[in-house]
Amino acid sequence: MPECAFRFPSAQFMLAAFSGGRSMQGKTVLVVEDDPKVRALLRATFEGEGAAVVEAMDLEGVRRAIAQRVPDLVTLDIGLGGESGLDLARDLRKTSDVPIIMVTGKDDVIDRVVGLELGADDYIAKPFHVREVLARAKSVLRRAGHGPDPALPAGAGSRGQQGRMVCLDRLRIDLDRMMVLDRSGEDCALTTADFKLLCAFLDNPMRPLSRDRLMNLIDGPDWVPLDRTIDNQVARLRKKIERDAAAPKLIKTVRGLGYMLTETAEPAS
Repeated sequence: MPECAFRFPSAQFMLAAFSGGRSMQGKTVLVVEDDPKVRALLRATFEGEGAAVVEAMDLEGVRRAIAQRVPDLVTLDIGLGGESGLDLARDLRKTSDVPIIMVTGKDDVIDRVVGLELGADDYIAKPFHVREVLARAKSVLRRAGHGPDPALPAGAGSRGQQGRMVCLDRLRIDLDRMMVLDRSGEDCALTTADFKLLCAFLDNPMRPLSRDRLMNLIDGPDWVPLDRTIDNQVARLRKKIERDAAAPKLIKTVRGLGYMLTETAEPAS
């Protein structure tokens, strides 16, 4: 039987599925979901990996949960009964950088795009397999600074110990901690999606990249094929790293093709 969100597995199955390890030991996951069966499945999934799970069904529940303890990860259902999960994501992102995985209906393409533009780190389509949930959760946690992530572009892990900190224009980029600091030392507050896009440019300096190429570099060939998504992500990244986002110098538009990073990052001294 597939382990999907609408077929709740038996306790015996769950024990067998997760007996191989507890790789999320010590992590706290906030599950925001109004379907009790899906909440129970996600709870069993994460607890089977050693995580502590807190549940919420609406914005008020999210606020109460975060006031008590900031989680390491949030799974957020878009299709909540009384409220929009997108509104919850927007509200949550205003006050926290906690990683967010949106849980969407299989055909909610626009919702996925909007969720990612609001700062969500990933999405999962219903019905889902629990192994997919775990794989995405672990990847998001690694990207958030809980260990190296093989899914990141090469720029975040292939430069060796002496290249973990690089300089680009006035920016200092910490590839291990996924942080970008400006000349004054202030954090540019990049989301995981922002950082992945930046890494795609860092690994392809002075080379025009089409929107399709960028989509493949940051999220693989199954990424939602809407050019506007890349345009919005580039615009958001420019606002955070350019001296003047209205007249960008680092990430230039290549008319008729896509975008290009105009400088090469150098190892920080």
